[in-house]
Parts: sequence; structure tokens; C-alpha cells
Amino acid sequence: MATPGIAAKEPKSFELKEGKIYAWCACGQSKNQPFCDGSHKGTEFSPEVFKADKSKTVWFCMCKHTGNKPFCDGTHKKV
Repeated sequence: MATPGIAAKEPKSFELKEGKIYAWCACGQSKNQPFCDGSHKGTEFSPEVFKADKSKTVWFCMCKHTGNKPFCDGTHKKV
């Protein structure tokens, strides 16, 4: 199993918009962090695609090792 790249060792705050679909980068290679830009093509990684259930501020994982994809769970403090 491949290990994702670490985009940053801190989470990134973002304001979700209710009903909008997002694609979180899981490989760590996107130039549009924390969102997918297709850089995972040809790897075993796939983006985490989800629809926001309500408008709210969230903290996206940037180390790509969270156990709560796509959101930060503090794992960046250990990697």
C-alpha cells in the first residue's frame, strides 16, 4: 500500500457551502490543496468526494494520514 504525500503538517480551515460537492486530495500531490486536481491519476489513490450537508467552517487534513477523511483528527502531530 502506498503512502500519501504530506502537503502540510497543519490543517487548513475552509468554509463549506451547503449542497456543494467537494473532492479532497488524498494523495498529497495536488497543486490545489486541499482539493483534488487529478494528480493521483496512475496511482492507487482516489479523492474523497462528498457533498456538504450544511454551510460551516471545517478543518481539512493536509498531512493526508487522518483517520477521519477528509477532516483533521490531529494525526499531523504524529507524522
